[in-house]
Formats: sequence, structure tokens, C-alpha cells
Amino acid sequence: MPESDTLGAEAIADTARRLYEAEKTRVPIRQLSLQYPGMTIDDAYAVQRALVDLKTADGRSVRGRKIGLTSKVMQRAVSITEPDYGAIFDDMFFDDGGTVPAGRFIRPRIEVELAFILGEDLKGPGVTLYDVLSASEYVTPALEILDARVQMSDPETGHLRTIVDTIADNAADAGIVLGGRVVKPMDVDLRWVSALLLRNGSIEESGVAAAVLNHPGNGVAWLANRLAPHGVPLRAGEVILAGSFTTPIFAEPGDTFVADYGPLGTVSCSFAREVG
Repeated sequence: MPESDTLGAEAIADTARRLYEAEKTRVPIRQLSLQYPGMTIDDAYAVQRALVDLKTADGRSVRGRKIGLTSKVMQRAVSITEPDYGAIFDDMFFDDGGTVPAGRFIRPRIEVELAFILGEDLKGPGVTLYDVLSASEYVTPALEILDARVQMSDPETGHLRTIVDTIADNAADAGIVLGGRVVKPMDVDLRWVSALLLRNGSIEESGVAAAVLNHPGNGVAWLANRLAPHGVPLRAGEVILAGSFTTPIFAEPGDTFVADYGPLGTVSCSFAREVG
């Protein structure tokens, strides 16, 4: 167990490999916050970058980014003051109204979001909300599927995951469903976009997009500026999930989820029943 608050290169590489295997085998690893009590947020992002490198080396491609922990309630729950982010890969996209395969995830959850599809690059520092609105080709309703390749609760102590566990685990990103009505970002006051999340016909959650940093576009601006020190721009054509305005709901085999965005239509998916 390291004495310092910074992981070495060997520990970062080993942790990324274990997360990579956990996703493949559907067996979550022990919490990194317990294995490395001094692990920092910078350490966690270093692990995430190593994990992204493993996946791209395996033939997967980054198609976008997700922003998480954008609401004040969720930030207070994990004792942070800013959101987190992860990568969206090409094999994470599921069809609107389609079925998510049984056995794809460990412990999936669903969130309701808006997705920004960029028509122009965004590169920080100094990116503003208005830059985001200008650079976005359109905005569309979305569902995000979260998963946990790190144990959510330690079986021995009951210790819950912390922010470093989630960030290292690609910000819990696992899947995305796009649907509903596509809109130009200037044609709708995106702050007042609202949605109902139904599971098997019953309303489980509801929210309004202003809960995402006062305007969902602010999350995209934050991400562009947060990535600037690493020389990473947000690219034209990428899908940027701006952050959830509902709390995550667990998905069980056989569940069907519908997010009803009113004038912006619906987006939905079903989880296949386990066989055997």
C-alpha cells in the first residue's frame, strides 16, 4: 500500500488492467479507495486515461464524452465541488426502443440527460456557454446507462465507493440511447427541458435540465476547459452527455425504461431477461 498520495506508473497500469478485465468478466474489483487510501482525483483520471488507452488499443474508438455529478445534491453526496467526466466508446450506443443484451452489465442504472452533438471543435481554456451553443449542431434527449466495475459496497466493511473509484472506472459510463426530437440549441430554452422517467409504466423520477449547473450547456463548457491542460479538444461530431437531471435508477432484467420529454418526445430501452 503506497505511503504517498500519488500512485506510481505501475499501480496506474495495473489498476487500469483490472478494471478492463472486470468489464469483460462482469466481476467487479475491490474498491480502489480501500486499496489506495491516499488516491487522489488526479490519480483516478490517470487510471481512466490508461483504461481508455487499453480500450482503443483493443479496437474501440472514442465517440464522445460524458459529464457526471453535475447536480449539487450528487456533489455533496460524494464530497466534491465539481463534476467528473468519462469517455463514450463506439460500442456503447443502443437503439432507441431497442433491447439491451442480457449479460452486458454488472449492475446497470439509468439516468436522464440531454446530449449535445457538436458541429465544431471546442477547445479550452476560456470556453463559455455561448461557445457551446454556437458549436453544437443539435441537442437531443438521451438515456445514459451506468455500471460499476468497482464494488459499490465493500462486502467486508460496507464502505461505499468514493469519487476516485467512480472516476477511475470511466465515470461509471457504460451505455447511451439517443432518441426523441432533435432541436437546435438556440430554438429551445434548454434550462426548462424536463422529463419523466418511467420504469415498466410507473414514474420513478422526474427533473428539469436547469439542475445541471444552471444550464446543461455549462457542463459541456466545463468539460472543454477541464480537458484543456491535457491538450484534448471536444471534436466536431462527438456526442457529449451534459449530465443527468434525475437520480440513477437500477435496471433489472426485463425492465423497460421510457424517458418522456414532453414536446421533445420520448427515448426508451428494455433490458433483456436473463436466460437460464
